[in-house]
Amino acid sequence: MPIPDAEVQRVLVVAAHPDDIDFGAAGTVATFTDAGIAVTYLVCTYGDQGGFDDTPRDQVPALREAEQRKAAAEVGVDDVRFLEGYRDGWLEPTWQLQRDIVRVIRQVRPERVLMPSPERNWEIPQASHPDHLAVGEAAFRAVYPAARNAFAWPELVEEGLQPWVVPEVWLMAHAERPHAVDITDVFDRKLAALRAHASQTAHLEDLAGMLRGWSSAIARDAGLGGGRLAEGFKVVSIA
Repeated sequence: MPIPDAEVQRVLVVAAHPDDIDFGAAGTVATFTDAGIAVTYLVCTYGDQGGFDDTPRDQVPALREAEQRKAAAEVGVDDVRFLEGYRDGWLEPTWQLQRDIVRVIRQVRPERVLMPSPERNWEIPQASHPDHLAVGEAAFRAVYPAARNAFAWPELVEEGLQPWVVPEVWLMAHAERPHAVDITDVFDRKLAALRAHASQTAHLEDLAGMLRGWSSAIARDAGLGGGRLAEGFKVVSIA
């Protein structure tokens, strides 16, 4: 069972690209912030390969950063961080990426970390973008064992960042999603967050219908009842 939200003060959400969090967990994040939980987003690239129009490529990173900050505000998040030096489409679970995620874990000191699943989901292959898999692997390695290990990257301790134990991880887009969060009452905010990513979603004729279809299926599989909407996660206890 997940740690009760009442016992959680800080959550870190790690993703590969702007909009990944909003597709996978924006409704859940809205329930966290409504409960008084501080949420930080860590986005590992600026999504420079994304888009469906002729926007000059050199303008895309700034555009997508602005979209992500606007989307985050829709669900009550004002701490949005981007890693520098990583290219969209080129992510690998390198030691450098792990270290950079560890740095943010030790800065934020979250009780819960949401991240992409590092396991390919053949039922939803589009959710298993190689960058998502790479970030999931790097983020999980960062949570365990590196963030809690004082001897992993001692330079971080020299920066004043002491080890931190993350007791719980929630995997997004995992093939098994036994933990469902009811987002019915915050669905409009999830939709607003995704509409903020206009460069990625404006071409979708029925974004609301697509999201409702996904969310109602998760709710139905979780036994939440007709008319409910949900996001699903694989919860991993680590402590």
